[in-house]
Amino acid sequence: MTSFEDAVAAIERAGSFPDLLCGGLAGVEPGHAYKMLVKIVHPDVAPAGRRASATQAAAKLSALWAGARSLTTKRATYRLGSLVASGDLADLTALDDELLLKLPRQPADNDLMRAEVSALTTLERDGDPRHRAYAPRLVESFTHEDAAGARRTAVVLTRQSGFVPLTGLAHRLDPRDVAWMWRRLLTGLGWAHRAGIVHGAILPEHVLIHPEEHGVVLVDWCYSVPVGGTVPAIVARHRAAYPPEILARRPATAATDIHLATGLMLQLVADPPAALRRFAAGCRFASPRQRPQDAWSLLAEFDELLHDLYGPRRFRPFALPAR
Repeated sequence: MTSFEDAVAAIERAGSFPDLLCGGLAGVEPGHAYKMLVKIVHPDVAPAGRRASATQAAAKLSALWAGARSLTTKRATYRLGSLVASGDLADLTALDDELLLKLPRQPADNDLMRAEVSALTTLERDGDPRHRAYAPRLVESFTHEDAAGARRTAVVLTRQSGFVPLTGLAHRLDPRDVAWMWRRLLTGLGWAHRAGIVHGAILPEHVLIHPEEHGVVLVDWCYSVPVGGTVPAIVARHRAAYPPEILARRPATAATDIHLATGLMLQLVADPPAALRRFAAGCRFASPRQRPQDAWSLLAEFDELLHDLYGPRRFRPFALPAR
């Protein structure tokens, strides 16, 4: 779409900004499409005798764009910000200042989005409130229908400001730095398990840390199930990280998350002490029954190990290594 007349006609017909993203603008990023159209219908560059039409088209285009940058649900109207991240299944977009919109790229993944809604609802209702910070809060869930009629399950979550994922840190950290992450991860898992939820996908991109405050948050509960349920899907590129029961579609328990968490934490350590390797091996037996069954009891054992290795626990400042 390059001509003034075509642009004006398309804007007059459009009921929403996505309606403009067809024809010559099909596949164009919305922000770029808006800038292109503004240049075409701006009154200062309108053809002779068409300034009034240009003014009207530019005003409607501005209104359509403003609508495209907001999201109205039954609960609230949110201001859409920039894309924050693209996860395994969904894109995360900033909403207002402290929220995230999580929208799956494919309607086929709606069931996984509903699993996240179910898990976060259960954690809010049944989890010990003292440990609530170990997972995002669910603000609301709704069905989003795009311009093509595709219906997708969307969620609005609290944003974890200052937190970063554990991606890119394999074999790079001092074991004393991994220790606080490991302790907090076990605490968060114990909290989830007591509420009856298995996370099912404790992978680098799903564990966020706050380097300065030593915070840990588990995100992406799309793969979670009630204790004893079958994890519905895996992240294919991390297949080797999964315990046998997930790959065989057998019941998942606290021991399932303990296997995943142990593998992730051990992977971060640059040179694991022998005692830490032995501890990790005992958490990663092929048979779930041979592994520890309670994350909080395992935390007590882990604390004893850390004391033997490094003495009394004390705060150790941490800064992420250059990526």
